[in-house]
Amino acid sequence: MAKLQPPRGTHDLLGEEMRRYAHIIEKARDIFRCYGFSEWATPIFEDTRVFARSLGETSDVVSKEMYSFLDRGGDSLTLRPEGTAAICRALVSNSLTQTLPQKVFYHGPMFRYERPQKGRFRQFHQIGAEFIGADGPLRDAETIAMAKDFLASLGLENKITLELNTLGDAESRHAWREALIAYFSRYKDQLSKDSQTRLDINPLRILDSKAEQDKQLLGEAPLYADYLNDNSRRFWDELRNYLTAFNVSFVENPRIVRGLDYYSHTAFEFVTTELGAQGTVLAGGRYEGLIEEMGGPQIPAIGWAAGIERLSSLMTLDEAAKGGVALLPLGDKALLRAIEITHKLRQAGIKVALEVKGNMKKRMDRVLQSGASHAVFLGDEDLARDVVQLRDLAQREQREVPVSQLVETFKQV
Repeated sequence: MAKLQPPRGTHDLLGEEMRRYAHIIEKARDIFRCYGFSEWATPIFEDTRVFARSLGETSDVVSKEMYSFLDRGGDSLTLRPEGTAAICRALVSNSLTQTLPQKVFYHGPMFRYERPQKGRFRQFHQIGAEFIGADGPLRDAETIAMAKDFLASLGLENKITLELNTLGDAESRHAWREALIAYFSRYKDQLSKDSQTRLDINPLRILDSKAEQDKQLLGEAPLYADYLNDNSRRFWDELRNYLTAFNVSFVENPRIVRGLDYYSHTAFEFVTTELGAQGTVLAGGRYEGLIEEMGGPQIPAIGWAAGIERLSSLMTLDEAAKGGVALLPLGDKALLRAIEITHKLRQAGIKVALEVKGNMKKRMDRVLQSGASHAVFLGDEDLARDVVQLRDLAQREQREVPVSQLVETFKQV
């Protein structure tokens, strides 16, 4: 049998990469807790209609990238390509539409059939948040501030920039849509084949096009700001004022759009220049019709999602975070006592590795490679006096510590 490998576009999370993944989730939980968000988990696959409705039948995700299949009962199921639609479906399925607001976060694998490249996988991992029942620009600003705090907790604050745009309300968006149709219709023969289709169905998505021939036409395309009504301008002004109050800096980017009709007002992206073409690290926006598509009432919400692989590739994880203690007994009697000490330390919440295999040099090599901060030696003489030899591996200092004081000693270092 040929050597088995993960399917193309997927990867194993092992060792350092898994440690980074866990670190991102832990930091996120800390930040989300401060903002009053609770964790939800939805199935990895859903009824295909959950995503075909929410993402739009003409979107690239639905038409080209979804992993859909018929199960043995003949039902069409889809591996989730994103998390927002599933969260909204869960809200309706569990009869929570009258218990608002719901402040939710989630994380886990997503699936899209894309051409694998740096920062883009067919199975990838996202972490996201949804403020369901967000009743105005204050909640949008607060949710964006939470995203900024999350990225800052990973040490990325100086590597990212918040780009912000407004999509206005339905009336404003309709006026802009008509202007875009009029503009792009003059150049229809110059548009890519995909954008010619979008022109008839969803012209806003032309602004998202990656085709060079489409990009060349964007410079003179109508800008949304020219079509905002009074209500939309007021929302936009308040959002920017609230962000400033939250100490969130931003730059305005009128080319950030969301092609689907239920998006409104706020659209934003945190971007970086350190990941090449895949520069968006976290993106989100306000939506007001998605829950209605799932069979619930019309409820305003704002949410965002971030790719964990991209976050991981940007961050530097402190080596000290590995930490922990290595216990190295010398002899059979010392081993039994070392087991007791190991158990006691672990019960106190201290990370401990019991190193018993090989000579002392080999054991110490493994300890140093593990990133442990301290080594504890226990020999026959130590056993008789109920002490250990504690070595600080960073400072290269060693001292004698009574076993009865060992837990307290580690809590102080």
